[in-house]
Amino acid sequence: MTQNLTETTRVLKSGGVIAYPTEAVWGLGCDPWNEAAVNRILAIKLRPVSKGLILVASCPEQIAPLLETLSDDLSTKMLAMQSQPLTWLVPDEGNWIPAWIKGDFDSVAIRMTQHPLVVDLCNAFGKPMVSTSANRAGEPPMVTREEVVATFDQEVDWITDGFTGDASSPSSIRDLVTDQVFR
Repeated sequence: MTQNLTETTRVLKSGGVIAYPTEAVWGLGCDPWNEAAVNRILAIKLRPVSKGLILVASCPEQIAPLLETLSDDLSTKMLAMQSQPLTWLVPDEGNWIPAWIKGDFDSVAIRMTQHPLVVDLCNAFGKPMVSTSANRAGEPPMVTREEVVATFDQEVDWITDGFTGDASSPSSIRDLVTDQVFR
């Protein structure tokens, strides 16, 4: 494991907030089950908890409790490889995901990442992590590490090295059950 990955994982496991590149933009992340860390991200972004946050995972095993409550058809649809990043709104019938992640919703936004660094990070962390764009509410997401450092260096605990992927825009968001597109 590289020093960058080792340190990033250490920060996540200790309840810290990180900035890292995703498929299209830079993101802010933390342990979704650490309410204090999630609240720090919400404060940094000036985002209300009611809007909910996206989680990113590297493999089906990291979201197994959600998959167990889905039909085979919905699980297959959710896990199918996509040419562009896709975030699914997934029912959380077992209430596995904390309310501070879901916001005012009964579902949770989940993206199965294909970004190599994020895959490695989720694997090293051993579970999904928060993945919300690095920006203040209402501002455009940041696309370079330099922007993130200039804006958030004093507010996050660690900024990884790395580059965004090839996607031209942040993931679309689609309801897994109804196929309604939200972004």
